[in-house]
Amino acid sequence: MKTIYHFSRLYLTVLLFLAVSAGMKAQVKTKQFEGSWAGVLKVQGMELRLVMNISFNKADSMVVTFDSPDQGAVDLPTSKVFLKDDSILVSSKKIGGKFSGRINEGYSSIAGTWKQSGMAFPLTMNRQEKKIAMNRPQEPKHPFPYHSEEVMFPNSAGGFDLAGTLTTPEKGGPFPVAILITGSGPQNRDEELMGHKPFLVLADYLTRQGIAVFRYDDRGVARSGGDFKSATTLDFASDAEAALDFLKKRPEIDNTKIGFIGHSEGGIIAPIVASQQKDVAFVVLMAGPGITGEQILLLQSALISRAEKIDENAIRNNDKLGRDIYTILKKNSNNTKAEQKIRVLFADFDKKNARDTSYHKLSDAEVTARISPLVSPWFRCFLTLDPQDYLTRVKCPLLAINGSLDLQVPAHENLQSIEKAMIFGGNVHYTIEELPGLNHLFQHATTGSPNEYSKIEETIASEALEMMAGWIKKVCGR
Repeated sequence: MKTIYHFSRLYLTVLLFLAVSAGMKAQVKTKQFEGSWAGVLKVQGMELRLVMNISFNKADSMVVTFDSPDQGAVDLPTSKVFLKDDSILVSSKKIGGKFSGRINEGYSSIAGTWKQSGMAFPLTMNRQEKKIAMNRPQEPKHPFPYHSEEVMFPNSAGGFDLAGTLTTPEKGGPFPVAILITGSGPQNRDEELMGHKPFLVLADYLTRQGIAVFRYDDRGVARSGGDFKSATTLDFASDAEAALDFLKKRPEIDNTKIGFIGHSEGGIIAPIVASQQKDVAFVVLMAGPGITGEQILLLQSALISRAEKIDENAIRNNDKLGRDIYTILKKNSNNTKAEQKIRVLFADFDKKNARDTSYHKLSDAEVTARISPLVSPWFRCFLTLDPQDYLTRVKCPLLAINGSLDLQVPAHENLQSIEKAMIFGGNVHYTIEELPGLNHLFQHATTGSPNEYSKIEETIASEALEMMAGWIKKVCGR
């Protein structure tokens, strides 16, 4: 029985970014290690490639950097490198990660272990003929046929500034503008994830279509101020509202035609702001939630597990465990009490599955790593947040789109609930569309599993881009 936890923002993965730098005095044999080495880490049902690049500087010292191609991270330096005989140790103090392995006689592979957050993953690194590169044909290249401006704008309520990019067509203003709101987890203005930059592609497409676009780094990310870790969905809504206030004062923007495009969690943040601000001109929900976070997480876990061929008995067991954990969180606002009770649940779960030889018992460190995000302010808020409370009060035109293969925010359940909210609230200016064959990132996919995201070269399907641009132009009279 395989136990998988798909607790997420909206999909939690173990980040494998490595940081800082180091070197060691080269010996004759160390030159044998020069080059790129690649392996695959299997984390929570996902496969993430990790690349180790070894080179030598002018002082003949070894320099080791890492790439995580599937997460769009390259040339990340390490904090410590130690080599003795046939063994190598590379570590990062910043994230508490460590790789140790033994090199084979032919210097063609390094078999070892990656350790992080109390968890250990087997990892074999194989020598590569050349460095791994990601092919992303939709990413725009300079020069752009439009204006692009880097800006800072204040969130007065939070007491910090956010950083963003405003792109505007070369002529024809003042322009309607779409403010892009990222999905869950700390993301930059391009919504960079799994080797893709969806918001960069979306902003480029819309601006070429005559629609200005404003995208910004999440609070505490890249150039933006503020603290991400302590923030909830409602706090992120105040950031989006700050962007709205900023754009109202821009002369090249038509302040009667400012709207939002929210992806995933951004698809609930946009309605929160639109339900409170009457001057929001339109809202586009890209895989936006229509049901509570708890309902989404339970559906998500089962759907992704089935896509990964997990047996139904294990899925049922995980579903019950998830429901029990969420009940504890809802009944216990005190984190210490909640943690204690969740630990008891994990211990009981271990006992029930003790005879199953395929079951992996979690260590104390692994249990701690699983519990920590569950008691965070964000998770507690997301768990019980009901989009219906806000969607029913949205009066501006609304477009909701989902991919039929979306396993994170399932199309049927969420689109149906969004439409019910529109009807209940009396909003007749809405469009609901399920796009066949697209996943949570709006890529053409095979199963919809998050395991496919980084392997697909496409960033956003053309039909999704065309639908959003056409709808916004129609709503704004362009």
